Order: sequence, then C-alpha cells, then structure tokens
Amino acid sequence: MRFYTFLFCFSCAVRAAEPGPLVIVGGGGTPIAVRQHFVKLAGGKAAHIAVLPQASSREDRGQTSVKMFSELGTKVFIVELKNPKAARARLDEATAIWFSGGSQAALYAALEKAGIVKYIRDRHAQGLPIAGTSAGAAVMSAVMISRSPETPALRTGNTPSASGLGLAPGLIIDQHFIRRRRMNRLVGIVLDQRGRIGVGIGEATAIIVSGGRFRVMGKNSVIVVDPREARIDRPAAGEIQSAEGLRLHVLKAGQEFRFQKED
Repeated sequence: MRFYTFLFCFSCAVRAAEPGPLVIVGGGGTPIAVRQHFVKLAGGKAAHIAVLPQASSREDRGQTSVKMFSELGTKVFIVELKNPKAARARLDEATAIWFSGGSQAALYAALEKAGIVKYIRDRHAQGLPIAGTSAGAAVMSAVMISRSPETPALRTGNTPSASGLGLAPGLIIDQHFIRRRRMNRLVGIVLDQRGRIGVGIGEATAIIVSGGRFRVMGKNSVIVVDPREARIDRPAAGEIQSAEGLRLHVLKAGQEFRFQKED
C-alpha cells in the first residue's frame, strides 16, 4: 500500500513541476479572448495578476494593464522593483505575471538589477503562468532581439541580440511583426543562432505556449522560421548570410506548431 502511495505522490510531483503556460502577445492590443484565456490560466476569479511594467519609462506605466484585467473582475496589481525584497514578497502572492510593453532591453535590465531573473524562471518552472505583450513578448526568449538593426541587410551579427528570460526554450520571439515588416531581422538572427526557431507575432495576436507547442489566438498572422533542417553557411561577422532549406510557416488563429519533440 505504501509503495502505491509513493508512486501516486511521485506522479503528482512530476505534473506539478511542469513549466507554466506562456501567453505571448505581438503588441498592438490584446484581444478580449486572449485576456480571458490568460485570466483563466491565472486562476479565474481567484487570480492575482502581478504586472511588471519596467519596459516603459512612463510615469503611469502599468496602469493600462491594470485596467485591462480589472475589467474582467480579477485582482491585478503593479510590482515596482526599487525594493527587491518587497517586490519578491508581492510576487509571492501572484498566481500569474504580466509584462507590459516598451523596451525589452530596459525590462530585462531592471529585472536583472533587482535580482529576480532567476526567481521568475524558477516560478515559471514550478508552473506559474506568465504573459507579456510587445517588449514583454520579446523578453521571453533566451536569445532576445534587443533592438532593430541599423540596416536591413542579411549579414552575420546584424540583428542585435542580448540575454532574455529563456521561458520559451528554443524560440526567438519578435513582435509587431506584420505591421513593422520585421522579417529581415528575424531571419538574420535565426541564421546567427544555431537551431533556434524564429517566431514573428502580428499585432493583436498571441501564441499560447505549453508542452513544447504553441497555439495561435487573435486577429493576425504568426510567421515561423524553422532552420532545423536547413543547410546554413557560417560566414564571418559582417559577411552576407546564406541558407538552403529554411522552412517557413504562416499560421492563423486555431493553428498549432510543435517546436519540441514529444517525450
């Protein structure tokens, strides 16, 4: 009897240790269905959503996000990082985290300065749902596009990159993808980063990431640049890039893409 009890408890622990879902929005507004889905993931009526607005330098940063989720009847609060200990205490109360827009480089720098990058990674690994829009989407990548390149050329190292949170393993996320015509910079960084899949998310569109796959929600397209079976040249820095066999996927609401093999 004890042996079976141990097996049951062990299986529960394994399930509990699965990373939380990600809701990654391409900017340009978050559709009501996406907001409702995130609130459901966060716990529904019992949700406590923490907003981290450090991507923005505006005095009223985070207030739009608070209003957006408050209208759905959930508890939502802004977490500032001037006092890291107090910030962690507030985040401990959260059943989900939301990153608002601005500069992804500024957001990551603020999280790192406050010493909570590992905290966020650990909470996500333990099952915490995390979402973000625009800069809050880009920061999900381990290798993050930090800003736009100075030229649109496909040359090695042309797309600036930096460390991100690494919550979406193997993916490089780009946002405002359709309206701002960011295909060149996404292809460029995919060719720079061996084996990583580029995902460009259009405005008012989101991907819901869970279990090594994502599903598209929203109004526009998601572009996937998959280099895993491609033959990619490795030119020196600043030289012209080239590749054969890149796979391109254009997805819309309801479609799915698997980026990790099933166990």
